[in-house]
Amino acid sequence: MSEGFTGGCLCGAVRFSSRASPMMAGHCHCVDCRRSSGTGHCTHAAVPEPAFELSGKASAYDRPADSGNVVTRVFCGTCGSPLFSRNAAMPGLVFVRASALDDPDVVVPSMIVYASRAPAWDRMDPDLPTFERMPPAPPGAPPGP
Repeated sequence: MSEGFTGGCLCGAVRFSSRASPMMAGHCHCVDCRRSSGTGHCTHAAVPEPAFELSGKASAYDRPADSGNVVTRVFCGTCGSPLFSRNAAMPGLVFVRASALDDPDVVVPSMIVYASRAPAWDRMDPDLPTFERMPPAPPGAPPGP
């Protein structure tokens, strides 16, 4: 993973950057990620919030996750492109959508979560650690997407 990155929405109205490299990245097949992406999963990259900058007017939608923690999904209000999310249980982290990155190769997924909810047609890398749901984060490690 490279040092820092940039990204934005389809129409260019919202841009973001991170001065930090992703702490971790993963694919998520939960129902909310599938529905908000329009496909079988989302790929998220976690970065520390202090390193993240946003420009332009973005919209947000709050929804409780399976855990009951509120996930705020941020998107462009003009073109609808998903940009990033925040999880109330993981303060200080921003989960950037890999699909919104200018160079998506700065993300190297290290896990698959909510595999039990993956559609049969969305084949994932069999070499990645796969979890039926969201695994607990080891002490001192960043949580999953």
